[in-house]
Amino acid sequence: MYLTRHYTNLGPRWAFDGQFLPQQFSLELLLELPKNAMLDLLQTVVTSELAEGTLLPPLDPMHEVWACGVTYLRSRQARKAESESSGDVYEKVYDAERPEIFLKAIGWRVAGHQMPIRVRVDSRWSVPEPELALVINQHQEIVGYCVANDVSARDIEGENPLYLPQAKIYNGSCALGPGILLAGADQLRDVAIQAEIFRDGEVVFQGKATSSRMKRSLEELVAFLCQEMDFPHGVFLLTGTGIIPADDFSLRAGDLVRINIASLSLENTVVP
Repeated sequence: MYLTRHYTNLGPRWAFDGQFLPQQFSLELLLELPKNAMLDLLQTVVTSELAEGTLLPPLDPMHEVWACGVTYLRSRQARKAESESSGDVYEKVYDAERPEIFLKAIGWRVAGHQMPIRVRVDSRWSVPEPELALVINQHQEIVGYCVANDVSARDIEGENPLYLPQAKIYNGSCALGPGILLAGADQLRDVAIQAEIFRDGEVVFQGKATSSRMKRSLEELVAFLCQEMDFPHGVFLLTGTGIIPADDFSLRAGDLVRINIASLSLENTVVP
């Protein structure tokens, strides 16, 4: 059960299991429904038209994308190492009851599969952050997932944690795709996450993790996100990364980043 969004001559169009949905269909409307009603609607309205056209990011333009930080031990270690003056804040949040959660992007700013990503021109140390992205409906239910790349300027955040929005939020800093695989939390507790970075046709970095290594449960992260906020049309939540390149590595223009989570694969090339 797989949702994709495609470019067509009539504008973006959603598809379900390889067949187009009606032109007026939107993910926002689908995510207003409870989980047990979503599949019934999709099976009722899906057309017989085979889906075609370039893949677009699998969200609507006004969807919010939020992100969690320091949910894996590897992330805590890397964030502490990058911050000379305030590394203890990452240790504290890793062990704290309340997780780190921040706004990452709005839908129209997100890149999709095989679309370009960027590093900030004022950053000397930027890395991809492969993450499991949860799709959450209005009723705070986890209804699916996709692959996320939370591109981050580690040197800017490391200089001062208050610079996190500048390190995390800029043009080309968030990619999601290739589509949404419908799934519940129980199906996502131990999924394999892999990342490769290619430079001039050669692999320059490989890493792997599993969602089971996350310190916090998926439901816990969702509960904190939704504790004081409503998302009437659904929301996306990045769950943190357990894969971080060595401290001497930084993305360059021309690099290809490939992230695999279970059966889904997201590829993006870095552009200037």
